[in-house]
Amino acid sequence: MRRTLRLTAALLTALTLGAGTPAAAHPATPQWKPLAYTAAPADNPLKGFMPFAGDYETFPHSMEWFYLPLRDVMTGPEQFRWGAFERQLDAVAGRGHQAVFRFYLDYPGKPTGIPQYLLDAGLVTRPYQDFGNNGVSVAPDYSDPRLVTALENFITALGRRYDGDPRIGYITLGLIGFWGEWHTWPYDGWTQPENWMPGTDVLTRILGRYEAAFDKTFLLARYPSPENKPLNVGYHDDSFAFETLPPTSWHFVQRLIDNGVTDKWRTQPVGGELRPEIQSCLWDEPVSCPQYENYAESVAQTHASWLINHAAFTGGGFTGDKYQRALAGARSLGYELTVTGAALARDRVTVRVENRGVAPFYADWRAELAIVDSRGRVERRWHTGWSMAGIQPGQDATTLSARIDTRGLRPGRHTVVMRVDNPLRNGIPLRFANTAQNTSTGWLTLGTL
Repeated sequence: MRRTLRLTAALLTALTLGAGTPAAAHPATPQWKPLAYTAAPADNPLKGFMPFAGDYETFPHSMEWFYLPLRDVMTGPEQFRWGAFERQLDAVAGRGHQAVFRFYLDYPGKPTGIPQYLLDAGLVTRPYQDFGNNGVSVAPDYSDPRLVTALENFITALGRRYDGDPRIGYITLGLIGFWGEWHTWPYDGWTQPENWMPGTDVLTRILGRYEAAFDKTFLLARYPSPENKPLNVGYHDDSFAFETLPPTSWHFVQRLIDNGVTDKWRTQPVGGELRPEIQSCLWDEPVSCPQYENYAESVAQTHASWLINHAAFTGGGFTGDKYQRALAGARSLGYELTVTGAALARDRVTVRVENRGVAPFYADWRAELAIVDSRGRVERRWHTGWSMAGIQPGQDATTLSARIDTRGLRPGRHTVVMRVDNPLRNGIPLRFANTAQNTSTGWLTLGTL
């Protein structure tokens, strides 16, 4: 429960700060000043559309996606070579973006991701022709104790080294099944007599090891299940707006309903991938996809924060009205925080923050206040302890209040600004949906003292 408790505690602290210091207790506090709303940038951090990792300037984004075979980093039962993974993270971070990734053992059409030492030890594998694989990759025996132990050791090492790394946005669990998507369909015991998935006992061990290894970085599982229901794990829908909406039993939202986790998005993120077949045609007017689901309804029912939509970034990207429709689709994902009002006094700053998005901002990034001169140079700075994490959409604005020490400032009027900085050194700052927001520096102008 660690991540959920941290989000809740941060929000309760913010509410207590506001509720415990009403404006009436500070006679010098001026009246609330409203701040005007405007749509936030589509490349706000930790939300929106993302491409497969690469240098793309055709569509705004704050994250990039990549896969990596486990064999590239794991060379023995407890031996790891992190160079290939580090290069991927550094390349993405070098473009000012956070990474979302998945490790795999079996990716149809790609060489095996199984560590070589396990193959040399005689791990049983199964060839298959499905999904255009034609025998290139192989499915391992996921119930082999040597493989289960290897996965547990890897997860522990990954968490020890990378939990809370600012280069990472989210981690999808991976490792099990085709593409690391926790399914081996059609070899599921129903479609085909063979069932290549590991038993519930193995899945529970893998989930438990992830839960123990990660306290800060958010984890996402492919499917809601009884095993992951009580854990601090979100979900990713990799057939978004194609097999998302109910009532079909295997569709994503129906799985949320059947497993009783339709409200889990309030503390754990939801992401995924627009089904590749519809990534471009979904934004035509009228929609030209032979099969698809309503995008807006899919967002509303899943409360998704991010989606892979590689088509928006390749082939020159989208143009004209199609680009604008896709841009609106990206903006509709995740949080949209706006400061509805501010009250400034020489010893206190109070703001009201509202979430007009479909999901919270999940990361525990802290806000700071500052006074800047006419050229925007910081004259004084205060760390508030405010966290935007957990502010829920559709609820009354959250009141945040902090004391400031203005003693020693030169006489005159001073501009008060607020920012939630990205812990990634050159990462995109969180921008509020306000006309007074500076989208490049991240500073939001609250008013003057």
